[in-house]
Amino acid sequence: MTQGNGTEVTEFFLLGFGVQHKFQYVLFTAFLVIYVTSVVGNIGMILLIKTDSRLQIPMYFFLQHLAFVDICFTSAITPKMLQNFITKNMSISFRGCVMQLLVYATFATSDCYLLAAMAVDRYVAICNPLHYPIVMSRRVCIYLVAGSYAMGSINASVHTGFTFSLSFCKSNTINHFFCDVPPILALSCSNIDINIMLLAVFVGFNLMFTVLVVIFSYICIMSTILKMSSTTGRKKTFSTCVSHLTAVTVFYGTLSYMYLQPRSNNSQESMKGASICYGIVIPMLNPLIYSLRNKEVKEALKVMGKKLF
Repeated sequence: MTQGNGTEVTEFFLLGFGVQHKFQYVLFTAFLVIYVTSVVGNIGMILLIKTDSRLQIPMYFFLQHLAFVDICFTSAITPKMLQNFITKNMSISFRGCVMQLLVYATFATSDCYLLAAMAVDRYVAICNPLHYPIVMSRRVCIYLVAGSYAMGSINASVHTGFTFSLSFCKSNTINHFFCDVPPILALSCSNIDINIMLLAVFVGFNLMFTVLVVIFSYICIMSTILKMSSTTGRKKTFSTCVSHLTAVTVFYGTLSYMYLQPRSNNSQESMKGASICYGIVIPMLNPLIYSLRNKEVKEALKVMGKKLF
């Protein structure tokens, strides 16, 4: 940290976890296994969808991009966290911190919109099956995916730009294991009212909009399923939604815990725990959820297994 007319920060130090020095090798091994499983699982899902002709439908087009997004945003934070477990130097350059927040926020926000797009896909497939090929055409799917990335880029650019335009004079030690907006704002000696307002508006809008899309889609889906006379038909139709519904529940359940829990003395440690689940564990779970609870994916895996072995 150098002094000039104001305070210019050239690097930050990531505080990490309170217990990481006692259990650093255990934590390093555990998170390395999770990260490798996540990357391999999501790459495998992308390759499986690309190579199996039965998976060339909108739902798996979105799932392919969800897997790519999961790889990107977990890779933005996990490698640096792993490095900090086994090295004494826990610093990150100013530019490195900017890039980490920009990449993480871009793909984490895109994840919300992709899950919402997948809910819309299930809504159209179940509630409007005759119009499904027209409504969910290739062009529409590309627009929805492009819109998800655009919303992620806008959200991340605004927060990153406003956050790192502040002056930092209190400290350059971030009480987190990666560069996130709230712990960085806590270091600033500038007025952060605008930053807090932007955080509330953008995060609030992104969460509320995508959650409402998911809720509305599933209300319509459940209404359609309950109107079916055949029990077998109801079970078969609902089974096409189970994987997505499980992923949505885990994803938004974690976000709700992060943003709706009451503040307390140990809330920062709780936020770190929620961030681990949201940014590291969930990207590992998604390919498992979609492979274990999805008939088409399981069949495609069996076919690939026979070809390989």
